[in-house]
Amino acid sequence: MNAQTHSQPEETGVRLRGKWHQRMALDRHVSWRAGGEAERVYVPTGITDLAEMIAQLPPIEPLLFVGLGSNLLVRDGGFAGTVVLVHPALGKTSLVDKTCVYAEAGVASPKLASFSAGQGLAGVEFLAGVPGTVGGALTMNAGCYGGETWQLVKAVQTVDRSGTLRWRSPEDYEIGYRHVALLDKSTQGGGQEWFVAARFNLWQDERAAVRQRIKVWLEQRATSQPLELPNAGSVFRNPPDDYAARLIEASGLMGKQLGGARVSNRHANFIVNTGQASANDIESLIYEVQAVVKQRFGVLLETEVRIVGEAA
Repeated sequence: MNAQTHSQPEETGVRLRGKWHQRMALDRHVSWRAGGEAERVYVPTGITDLAEMIAQLPPIEPLLFVGLGSNLLVRDGGFAGTVVLVHPALGKTSLVDKTCVYAEAGVASPKLASFSAGQGLAGVEFLAGVPGTVGGALTMNAGCYGGETWQLVKAVQTVDRSGTLRWRSPEDYEIGYRHVALLDKSTQGGGQEWFVAARFNLWQDERAAVRQRIKVWLEQRATSQPLELPNAGSVFRNPPDDYAARLIEASGLMGKQLGGARVSNRHANFIVNTGQASANDIESLIYEVQAVVKQRFGVLLETEVRIVGEAA
């Protein structure tokens, strides 16, 4: 269904500058290219406009931030609430000082790596291999090739349910493997906040050396991951002292297919859309993999991807 635009509600206070849409299909906004519609979608013009929109929402309104949708599955019944599309709406990058880079939540992770390399700054090269946005990388403490996002964070800017913007330090969060949680839940909205920007502490290096590391890691990604088919990256978190891909492969699940969803033959921790997969196909295959690995090894794989919305 084609999205329909509408103006802001008449009862709201500050006039919003972004665009509202109703009944927008989300399959083109998630990297799996599957899933249902959003009841409402807002595309902000910037951080301040976003904060003003959130302040006008009912406090109980379900709210979902979507960047490149590379770690997200929206069920076929869609999302009954408001979706905020932050890419490329929050897409600014800039140099704060000689070794500090500012990036908004909608900036693609590879773009941040490229921008930093162009400034002769090292540290975020690994983000060139993360197919998402800065906001998603902050939310999940994304990482690969030995690097993790929060190792480099100097400060983050957030917005809460009241529309209040604030800067926070890493000390305000519990940070772990693919896990970030606000420690103080006493703020408005019960600690419900979203990342809208961040400052990263990097270090100086030769531009050519930084770009070469990015090139090598992108080549590794291209040879080890099924980039030719829609996917959401690693589906499962690695269990302690092991790898999800090893367990899935050892369970004989590579190539396993349900409907249009298939466990990749190239990387066992990837589920690909072979062309016509529904969100239900993908979710069912996720549960199948979990069940088989649990039966075979006694390990319940935890999903790294986020599953939202209602079943069809």
